[in-house]
Amino acid sequence: MFKNFKQIKRKFRPKKEKPYVPDMRTKPGAVATLARRLAPRTPNVPLIRLGPAVDGGYVVPDDIDGVSACISPGVSTECGFDLALAERGIDIYMADASVDGPPLAHPRFHFAKKFLGPLTRGSDVNIAEFCNEIPNFAGGGDLILQMDIEGAEYPVLLGMSQQLLARFRIIILELHGLEMVGDMSGHAILQALTDKLLAQHTVVHVHPNNFGGTVVVQGIPVPRVLELTLLRNDRTTFTRDLARNFPDPLDAENAPFLPPLILPEAWR
Repeated sequence: MFKNFKQIKRKFRPKKEKPYVPDMRTKPGAVATLARRLAPRTPNVPLIRLGPAVDGGYVVPDDIDGVSACISPGVSTECGFDLALAERGIDIYMADASVDGPPLAHPRFHFAKKFLGPLTRGSDVNIAEFCNEIPNFAGGGDLILQMDIEGAEYPVLLGMSQQLLARFRIIILELHGLEMVGDMSGHAILQALTDKLLAQHTVVHVHPNNFGGTVVVQGIPVPRVLELTLLRNDRTTFTRDLARNFPDPLDAENAPFLPPLILPEAWR
């Protein structure tokens, strides 16, 4: 029995949040290896920024001409990037079951109240089936993939065929929960994903989202959320000239009201 109110307060006092500790730690060097694999290379085409100078804008290669459509899952309340592409004559195919439509209308916006998932069931749709519904998709032509779906990117991308991935000239991807690289199961997921993405594409830009901050894993700061831009290998040649662009002049903080987050040294 509790003798007084102070004992009750001590008993039910909220516990302090513990730092991330993996259940089964990965081997030493796993984090450094992942960081090296995702370090960007410089393409022999310039980079440009499309969309707003806050969350929702992305740095991409200036290699948009000839793209037939953009697949854009994850709509929420911001579509500045989609609008910039639509104004260039590119049709945007959006998917997000959490909203009833994009925050603004455009003749080139096409919306489905669906979540992308590994299987088509209920409100989920497989990305291959989603793409097959695009007019003239079967006729070929390059696409752009812009994906920010709060962690669901892993099953969606791992379930894609290499043939479908090859259709995307440019991939803009937000990876969430990267601290899982310190856990054996999380590392296996990230290893499989990077194997798949880097088979036909090269990372050309990396930007840590300052909403997520960083966590130290194996002595290396790991951004919890990382924005990646990849370009298909047949579009250009690449160099390893990186240091001059950190932070990149085209970068903008996702949350201007939070401290800036520069890409840690190990990830360059």
